[in-house]
Amino acid sequence: MRLARESKRSRVSLAAVTAVTVAAVMAAVIGALSLAAFGEGSNDILGRDAVLRDPEIPALGNPQGDLTVVEYFDYQCPYCKKLAPEIAQLVREDGKIRLVLKDWPIFGAVSKSAAQLALAAKYQNKYQEAHEALIGASEKLSDTTIPELLTKAGVDVEKAKQDLQANQKTIDDLLFRNDDQADAFGFEGTPSFIVGFFRVPGAVEMNVFKQIIADARAAAKKRKS
Repeated sequence: MRLARESKRSRVSLAAVTAVTVAAVMAAVIGALSLAAFGEGSNDILGRDAVLRDPEIPALGNPQGDLTVVEYFDYQCPYCKKLAPEIAQLVREDGKIRLVLKDWPIFGAVSKSAAQLALAAKYQNKYQEAHEALIGASEKLSDTTIPELLTKAGVDVEKAKQDLQANQKTIDDLLFRNDDQADAFGFEGTPSFIVGFFRVPGAVEMNVFKQIIADARAAAKKRKS
């Protein structure tokens, strides 16, 4: 299996939701996932561990947090780039969110290259730096700008390339898993989210996102009772 499946997509990001009430947005975009929807088998692509705790993806925010937020994103997605600083601020202010960033390179070869190098940077403990450099870039990503941005962020690009070559199958398998999950959840573009047991297939305003987080925590508490 190869990442040639990228060619079958010419998807664009879902537009950010604006000028609507929280209640209307919640009713329109949020889908509650049953326990069965996550699956139970360790090899299930939608198994809870596979979705929320993929061992190949470093958890940002609070790794011991009480709620996991998973974002399926692309480094060239304008809505992902717009939301990134807002989500980062929310994670800092909340203090109890595990943030899991799942590369879903649907915007072509440059997105795939950016994803691969960012994931390779984790082998030198620079994943967060690499991610922030690429998602926060104001210039257009290319085979020239990506290494420049990573270098400025303190990533040893030559080592990242070597680590990518040494771990090519692991990284590509991870991208396949992300793609399969996004398809299985019915996501049509980036960004898309899993918040606890809630499916959020698109960008929403931060006040809505905060409400989703609160509702996800309430739902988790109810499941445990």
